[in-house]
Amino acid sequence: MTSTIAVLGTGTMGGPMARNLAAAGFTVRAWNRTRDKVEALASDGIRIAGSPATAAAGADVLITMLFDVAAVREVAHEALPALPAGALWLQMSTVGVAGTRELAALARAHDVAFVDAPVLGTRAPAVNGTLVVVASGDPAVRERCAPVFDVVGSRTLWVDGGAGASGLKLVVNSWVAALIEGIAEAVALAEASGLDAALFLEAIKGGPTDTPYAQIKGSAMLARDFTTSFSLAGALKDTGLILELAEEVGVEMAVTSAVRRHMALAVEMGHGDEDMGATYYAHAPNR
Repeated sequence: MTSTIAVLGTGTMGGPMARNLAAAGFTVRAWNRTRDKVEALASDGIRIAGSPATAAAGADVLITMLFDVAAVREVAHEALPALPAGALWLQMSTVGVAGTRELAALARAHDVAFVDAPVLGTRAPAVNGTLVVVASGDPAVRERCAPVFDVVGSRTLWVDGGAGASGLKLVVNSWVAALIEGIAEAVALAEASGLDAALFLEAIKGGPTDTPYAQIKGSAMLARDFTTSFSLAGALKDTGLILELAEEVGVEMAVTSAVRRHMALAVEMGHGDEDMGATYYAHAPNR
């Protein structure tokens, strides 16, 4: 039975996940490169580790929730040797398909069971424990994963074959990137045309082209409120992973390519740490 979980990476997503696991009764050890982001978890009964190896020592489950494959690779080299035999590594960061292959090979080299388990959702679902977990791995370990996934998510979607869970995560993110960019363009076009851009959201409201996402992100753009649910820098990283997979499988992604250019511009303008909706600034008429 899983009792001790090591969480490496306690930022926007990992911190709330660690809190929920501790609240569910697991013994949680947490590590983060930026110390102040992890020390706040001590009041939730989470044990703060000084290194990835200290967090992982004796743990039944290792969770990595970090920015990219380079960050995961670095901490994994420290943490994996400290895990006991039979431990389970739930790799929940978005690292792409090629990155996942690399990390799976690293897990095999350390005789650790590896599950590719990126999540769908941003900060609020992480806080509420309502993320969607998309997972790929040995069917023999699925039962061991369930208690953890059931705490951090509202449902788990197991993916067999093809590009696996990381591939599906990138497919979903390509759709999200297209949505956020489409909203930003519509808002910017309305403003540049001298219209009240709120009328755009009112015009689509309740119709077949409306989505809750359009109303939430569109309203945030109108208010210039880019409080981070998922950072623009993270979205830019993910679009790169999408295009990497597209090139590998021979699919042209013209929309994602354009989205990436605009996100890169907004990051260059200094908005990388803001919410991904800040891609608006790449289109804003008075930027």
